[in-house]
Amino acid sequence: MKTARSTLAIICCALLLLGGCAKGTRQQAGDAATVEDRAGADADAAGAQRHGVAGSERFSGAALDDPNSPLSVRVIYFDYDSTEIRADYQEAVQAHAQYLAANQNTVVTLEGHADERGSREYNLALGERRANAVRRQLVLLGASAGQIRTVSYGEERPVNEGHDESSWALNRRVELVY
Repeated sequence: MKTARSTLAIICCALLLLGGCAKGTRQQAGDAATVEDRAGADADAAGAQRHGVAGSERFSGAALDDPNSPLSVRVIYFDYDSTEIRADYQEAVQAHAQYLAANQNTVVTLEGHADERGSREYNLALGERRANAVRRQLVLLGASAGQIRTVSYGEERPVNEGHDESSWALNRRVELVY
């Protein structure tokens, strides 16, 4: 009997809580829409453009999510045993540098990787040299050194487990993680 009362009490509390939440949510959503409409009308009247989250002029997340932007390239591939950024990735690196320079509060982590050839120690060092090469280029192009973190995983996190040149080519990379 005591268990039945406890169960009934819990169900009643849950129903009351859900009923109260649903009512408050609708009211809050209506209030938020009204504030957003007013802000949009004020901005339109002033000839301003709104981008990003309301009340946060510095947010530029859309630029990172645009698949047509060079910022959508988040993996820089390298030739065998090389730390030189290939010409086909220069535009992407430059775009990331400009983005970081324009967004001083944004931090990026450069994750260096290598293929399975070579010793574990050598590949960790190679991944670090690759990440540092991208870091150097980003800083030279305008990003702040404080915005960039580097880490090397060497051969420990392959994207392709194969043992041929096409697999190894995919594993020789630096990933930009925002």
